[in-house]
Amino acid sequence: MNINLSLTPLVSLVAGILILVAPRLLNYIVAIYLIIIGLIGLFGGGGLHLR
Repeated sequence: MNINLSLTPLVSLVAGILILVAPRLLNYIVAIYLIIIGLIGLFGGGGLHLR
């Protein structure tokens, strides 16, 4: 059995659970999530490539 797990859905899942557990952390979780997704987009491969 081969499991292929992408980082973006995993980060989304963790962020969603943290928001449910501690809603006051929403601003921090969203900010960290956006930073991580931005870094993945810039350095991690897929997405828009400008020439």
